[in-house]
Amino acid sequence: MDGRSRLATWLLLALGAGAVVNGLVMLFATEAWFARIAADTGALNLHLVRDVGAAYVTSGVSSLWAARAPRLRAPLAGLAALFLGLHGGIHVAEVMSGVQPPAHLLEDFPGVYLPALLLATVSFASRARE
Repeated sequence: MDGRSRLATWLLLALGAGAVVNGLVMLFATEAWFARIAADTGALNLHLVRDVGAAYVTSGVSSLWAARAPRLRAPLAGLAALFLGLHGGIHVAEVMSGVQPPAHLLEDFPGVYLPALLLATVSFASRARE
């Protein structure tokens, strides 16, 4: 395994574990997660937060699987990036429409946009190597 592949593996493990943990907290400590992370987005909708939590767990499992299966890395990381990218697009649309202030773009970068960009990069780089 070369250095880039090793780096991709560690990125996938870290991003996958983070997504799984975030999703599990959304599923099982919904109100606490909402109060800490998303209270400024409107009223708490338990069902919606749990649905998104399920998507985060799915994305995280896909990333973890991609870390352990280099031959499937491109599609698995791509699917995880797809969810996170669409989620990020919703955040951008809310800023563009005035629902959220522009400061949210910077606040959301480390937890929303950066993981999507990293997973997309891993996916495309893995595809290029095939």
